[in-house]
Amino acid sequence: MRPPQKVFIAGATGYMGCRVAAELVRRGHTVSALARQGSESKLPNGCRAVIGNALDGSSFARSIGDADSFVQLVGVAHPSPSKARQFREIDQKSFEESLKAAVENRVRHFVYVSVAHPAPAMHAYIEVRSHCEELLKKSGLNATILRPWYVLGPGHYWPYALKPLYWFARQIPSTRDGAIRLGLVTLQQMVAALVNSIESPAQGIRIVGVPEIAAAGS
Repeated sequence: MRPPQKVFIAGATGYMGCRVAAELVRRGHTVSALARQGSESKLPNGCRAVIGNALDGSSFARSIGDADSFVQLVGVAHPSPSKARQFREIDQKSFEESLKAAVENRVRHFVYVSVAHPAPAMHAYIEVRSHCEELLKKSGLNATILRPWYVLGPGHYWPYALKPLYWFARQIPSTRDGAIRLGLVTLQQMVAALVNSIESPAQGIRIVGVPEIAAAGS
């Protein structure tokens, strides 16, 4: 286990964020978590609640302090092609505000969950996440960018039915790369990959794709 670190999480009350925060606390790290007024009770025990608005960096920038890592997990729940406007107004805006606050505080390492691409679907979602990746690369911060496609977990099990199709696609040379890049990962694997990214900070820009995410939880 790595030495304890100070971690600031935007999105710690969400589906993935609450599990990442809880695991970091369990492993002895100091976790500060951004939460809206009234939702701080959703944070795992042991987190320091920072009351603020993810769409307004000035509401939480002063609370970041000397964080070793900033983890950006804010995003629209259950992404779908019909939510293009929300991706821009929530996912992109929250990222821009978080990145600005992290740069102002000279955060040592920024962790961002993007999405696997290229892909034949979810074009608006990919466009926003790719735009955020580019901003992060230009920021000068050390960063880890994780690129899952679909995360299997509670309430998100239906893609298990697609596993035979994924296996078949991996056997065909023309579809093998896409099947691997857009493979399925579990919530447990994502949490493990995020924790690994925080405990082993990148120097420069590190991209973590589906195969690496899957390996983290094995």
